[in-house]
Formats: sequence, C-alpha cells, structure tokens
Amino acid sequence: MPATATEKFLLQLRKHNNKEWFDAHKKDYLAAKLDFEQLVQQLLDGLAQQDPTMAALQVKDCVFRIYKDVRFSKDKTPYKTNMGASFQAGGKKSVKAGYYFHYEPGGHSFAGGGLWMPAAPELKKVRQEIDYNFNEFQEIIEEKNFKKYFGKLGGEVLKTVPQGYTADNPAIAVLRYKSFTVNHHLTDESCTKPGIAKEILKSFAAMQSLLIFLNRALE
Repeated sequence: MPATATEKFLLQLRKHNNKEWFDAHKKDYLAAKLDFEQLVQQLLDGLAQQDPTMAALQVKDCVFRIYKDVRFSKDKTPYKTNMGASFQAGGKKSVKAGYYFHYEPGGHSFAGGGLWMPAAPELKKVRQEIDYNFNEFQEIIEEKNFKKYFGKLGGEVLKTVPQGYTADNPAIAVLRYKSFTVNHHLTDESCTKPGIAKEILKSFAAMQSLLIFLNRALE
C-alpha cells in the first residue's frame, strides 16, 4: 500500500520538482515505486477474481512512468507528482475501457475508470451502442452501488448535438459525452491504511457493468 514514505516522497517532489533533487533522492523514489507496485499487485490479484479479462495483466502492463512528456506542455517540471496505474485488457496502451487508480497525496487520490477521450471511430461505436441500448445503459448508471461510489457519469460534454443524432433523442444527454468516466475520491488517510486495496476493488466492482457495456461497443 502507499505508506507514509511514499506519501512523503510525493509531497516533497511537489516542492522540489527538478532533476537535481530527484537524482539525490533516487533511493527514496525506488522505495516509493516498489511500495506502489506492491499495491498494484494486490489489485491485480483481486481483479483476477472479479474480472477474468484482467487475469493476464502484470504490474509492468499497468503502472505509468513518473517521468513527464513536457514537449507540448507549458509546465516544464520533469516529474509527475502522482503514481498511477491503469488496468485494461491489453495493458495501459490499449484502447479498451478499463479501471484506473491515481495516488496523489494532498487530497487528489481516486479510484476510477471508463473510457477517456476515445478516438473518433471508437467514440462513434460507443454512441451507437448507447443509442441502440439506452435502457440497458440507464440501468447501469442508475444502479444503487454505481451511484453510491460515483454519483453519476463524468467526462467532457459536447455543447452541440453529435453528428447523426437529433436533439429529441431520449439518450441525447449521454450521447453528448466525449469521455465516459467515473471516479471515487479516496482520502489521504484511507490510502495509508491496510484496507485500501479492498476499498479500491469495491469501487472497481461497482463500475464493472459499465466497462462491459463500453468494451462490447468497441468489439
């Protein structure tokens, strides 16, 4: 689990986000990385039981690098101040919908998932599936456990009606979405407790029906 050492490292990195400091604290980074990867392994073990499509994944398929790509960013600080892992069939570079865990002390941690900013062909497939099976989709996002953990669907929304649909379509509010994501906030305190893997896995279970629907659309 992310222990106090991991929390301390990431908070310090936020204050000293430069190569000199990072190089001088490489040992601390490696300890924090190992700690995070051990939690990711716990999540993979649990997911293999909950969702068989995750069974083949390994830690290296899921964990993101801490090094930022700053080529197209105004913020030139070289390191992320979080640790993240994405769980989807085919690994973190897959276009499929999946689960996500974001650890960022300071009140920014969450367990989430879905389909974030899919390319036009994938987005078209998802909208078509929602249009054809809107009642089924509504049941998923209105389900008691889904609402308990996530409240409602999230993601960026079009201001206009998407091409091929009309404003009077019963599903138009959902069809406007450009991403189909959910997230469940995790407190700093909960992230340093032994039960954090179980809490994350419960939220993953609550979104599983949504992921099944989205991935069916992409097939």
